[in-house]
Formats: sequence, C-alpha cells, structure tokens
Amino acid sequence: MPLKSVQTDKAPAAIGPYAQGVVANGFLFTAGQIALDPVTMQIVEGDVVAQTEQIFRNLGAVLAAAGVNWTDVVKTTVFLMDMRDFPRMNEVYARIVGDARPARSTVQVSGLPRGVLVEIDVVAALPTAS
Repeated sequence: MPLKSVQTDKAPAAIGPYAQGVVANGFLFTAGQIALDPVTMQIVEGDVVAQTEQIFRNLGAVLAAAGVNWTDVVKTTVFLMDMRDFPRMNEVYARIVGDARPARSTVQVSGLPRGVLVEIDVVAALPTAS
C-alpha cells in the first residue's frame, strides 16, 4: 500500500524534509507539532498552556485534512521540556480530547525545536470503508 502525505495550510508548513502527516496501512501518523502559528510561522507567545492550545489547533487541522478527529486518535506522544508543566499541559489535553482516551506517552526532553516548551504527535485510525 503506497504512503500518502497529508498537507493543510491550516497547520504550519513543514520546516524541514518531512510531511505534516502520512497515511499508511489505515493509520495517520502526524509529525510532531510545536506552537507555530500557521499564518506567521512564529512561535505563539505565552506559557505551556498557550503553546499546548496552539499545538492542538495544529494537530486538529492535520487530523481534519486526513478526514479524522480526536475520537480516532489511538496514541499520542507528548514531549515536555519540564515535567513540572505536565499538570497545565494535561488540563488543555483533557479539554481538547474530551471523552477520547488514546494511549499516551509523556517524556521530559533536554531540548525542542525553537526553544518551545512542548511538542506533541499523534497516531489516528482511519475510518474503514463499509
């Protein structure tokens, strides 16, 4: 089965040799999203809450471009610069994903692109044809 790239102008353009998302074998795999505003391509101002909210807007746009939503997400990975930011990131996460309960990994890292505080990627199941 061939790979299919997912692209939308409602999420930041890739800033390197990668796709915003790739569809393969019935799943969407997103690139890690950081808090880039898709219009200005600048990092949004603010704390981990503001950054997480922008990341979820970006991820939501990639999900929509692939024809899926948060209820289709099966796995997320959250990369935090400081694990002390986990509770505030998690409040935004819970509000956005609602009743969806994807598997999740959260790790603290020593650095992220452009000095951001958080990066998130997701894997979503695509709807099956009936």
